[in-house]
Amino acid sequence: MSIVELPSPNYNHRNAPIDILLLHYTGMQSAQAALDRLCDPAAKVSAHYVVDEDGTTYQLVHEEFRAWHAGAAYWAGTKDINAHAVGIEIVNPGHEFGYRAFPMRQMEAVLTLAKEIVDRHGIAPARVLGHSDVAPLRKEDPGELFDWHYLAENGVGLWPQPKPCAWSDAEFLLKLGAYGYDLEGPPGTEAAKARHAAVMAFSRHFRPRRLASLPDPELKAVLNGLIDLASTQA
Repeated sequence: MSIVELPSPNYNHRNAPIDILLLHYTGMQSAQAALDRLCDPAAKVSAHYVVDEDGTTYQLVHEEFRAWHAGAAYWAGTKDINAHAVGIEIVNPGHEFGYRAFPMRQMEAVLTLAKEIVDRHGIAPARVLGHSDVAPLRKEDPGELFDWHYLAENGVGLWPQPKPCAWSDAEFLLKLGAYGYDLEGPPGTEAAKARHAAVMAFSRHFRPRRLASLPDPELKAVLNGLIDLASTQA
């Protein structure tokens, strides 16, 4: 695919292997505003790639370097997500500025780029994540309108078939934490708030048509199916 080079100074050296693909939305009013911020040394933020709504793809940081996109985050015991991840920012105004569906041309470009990245680094499908997955107390992106199902159908990430189960809420939370989600948050976080945020993040990713911050039978079935699917595709 054709990629426009737009170097950002905001990066440093990695100290871990690449094993996560992390997807974001820009959450700004225009693509140019997002690109300007991601290339501004004073902002101290960046990503490896930005994909515009028309499919134009920019590379800001080369993958061998650690871009600054995840912030305070956690997944499956890992806290320095930036060290492990390649980050793609997807142009969308986000929930603050008029969240909208992602155009097909944009989704096609994200898919093409994501397939190249996961193939290049051998990233497991279960480690194709959204920013809200790794920072559920802080982030909502790429959000419930992002088409995770489309990516999974085309070989990037996972989309499970629900598998009914008789888990209690406590069992669901135990398995959600074992899958990777942070159920505790940073020190001082109210326990219920952290758990609700993690369940909401899971819902945004895997059951976006009906968001929930508390487990219900369908969410339990979705997680059960996801665990089964992840075990076969690890």
